[in-house]
Amino acid sequence: MQPNLDPDCLRAFVAVAETASFTAAGQRLLRSQSAISLQLKRLEAQLGVRLLDRTPRAVALTVEGELVLDQARRLLALNDELVARAREPQLNGLVRLGVPEDFATARLPRLLAGFSRAHPGVSLEVTCELTLPLLDRFGAGELDLVLIKREPTGPATGRRVWREPLVWAAASPFVLPPVGMPLPLVCSPRPCVLRQRAVQALDAAGQTWRVAYSCASLAGNHAALRAGLGIAVLPRDMVPADLAVLDDHGLPTLADLEVALIETPVLSPPAARLRDTILHELEHGGARTP
Repeated sequence: MQPNLDPDCLRAFVAVAETASFTAAGQRLLRSQSAISLQLKRLEAQLGVRLLDRTPRAVALTVEGELVLDQARRLLALNDELVARAREPQLNGLVRLGVPEDFATARLPRLLAGFSRAHPGVSLEVTCELTLPLLDRFGAGELDLVLIKREPTGPATGRRVWREPLVWAAASPFVLPPVGMPLPLVCSPRPCVLRQRAVQALDAAGQTWRVAYSCASLAGNHAALRAGLGIAVLPRDMVPADLAVLDDHGLPTLADLEVALIETPVLSPPAARLRDTILHELEHGGARTP
């Protein structure tokens, strides 16, 4: 007989694969590091393959682990969809979610797809904007939930769900302009938190700069970077594979940025369910939320 795979073991494997850390996976799933390790050993024994390469400094997927990961995610999605439908078969309505474009592109597709499968009666209306326009829409009552970017040392608006390490990025190879020449920036128009971070860091370092290209579209800014028009500040995990992270060019260090969730005082049942899903998936991500 084929063994029945334990969903908890699959969830532990996916968490380790996504965070590259047993400790972070334990924080996400609210389990100890040793419990996560035991679940991984049990899953490997059931499958008869080694899923992870472990060293004192890193955790990486084996070839077999890469093949199993996608299937494990699909099994867990089906499991969660079945449970959600059984518990809340009548959940329906409209949820209006606001989110920064880069975060929506990189972090939310799988989360929102899983939510929609689990709650087919719920319609999602997602608005992608810069943080300050999103706050204006929220204040006008146009949004139920909003993910915003904020400074770690600024006002504690909302509930922190993610922490983003920021980096300088550009096309490779990138050569700094001659001394005395301004650094060309690629950025979104004002108001933009990442643009503000770039300008503040360069001003503090005494580096002159100029806006070489400004576009409200993330895809447009990425295209400008690929064309070599300048450099930009981006979240490290959201730098496209064909662009370079400029760690060794003498550019000023950038502090982390936070993503927080804010909500209306009274949420509808579907909005409350989406809020809980976002908090579970992001707040317990571990690797980026200390």
